[in-house]
Amino acid sequence: MTLDELAVGKEAKIITVGGEGQLRVRLLDMGLIPQTIVRMQKVAPMGDPLEIHLRGYELTIRKEDAARIEVTEQ
Repeated sequence: MTLDELAVGKEAKIITVGGEGQLRVRLLDMGLIPQTIVRMQKVAPMGDPLEIHLRGYELTIRKEDAARIEVTEQ
């Protein structure tokens, strides 16, 4: 499953981070690296963006970017 499919309140472990070039580097720089546990906090009313909790902070990312991150639910 991908991060954008994770239900609100659920936790998952990042398996792979997709994307190419600058997008992938940006995602990794934000702390979205394999083996990191993330929790879906909120989804905006129109479904985009998504707010996740990881490594002690909240991060808001676009649904399009979250669809490139493969996770496994905990």
